[in-house]
Amino acid sequence: MKGWIILAIGVGLLYYLATETNELDKPIAQTEALLSQIENKIDSMTGTQIIKVDNRIKNIKAEISDRLSNAELVALDAILASEHSVAEYKQSFCGSNADRHPALSRDNQRFICDKIN
Repeated sequence: MKGWIILAIGVGLLYYLATETNELDKPIAQTEALLSQIENKIDSMTGTQIIKVDNRIKNIKAEISDRLSNAELVALDAILASEHSVAEYKQSFCGSNADRHPALSRDNQRFICDKIN
């Protein structure tokens, strides 16, 4: 019974320090920063999808770069800049009723669509 009373007093003191004072703000912030660093390390260690996407993008550039003009190469770099830009390109310029890309020939536009799908 004596242990429960000491535990209750300890919990009550901890609750008071956490809610009524700023004594625990610094340790809490340090703990949150540490947890954030741990999450970032875990994300970077398990981020194999990013590596696969980068390899696919490098392969697309290598396959098509010899048939593109300088303006088309610049457009391709903009398309392959990020996953978001690739998704936007797919949505706007890939498909049977897609618009024509202003900087790419129709054949190169189709080739890029085939490769990123």
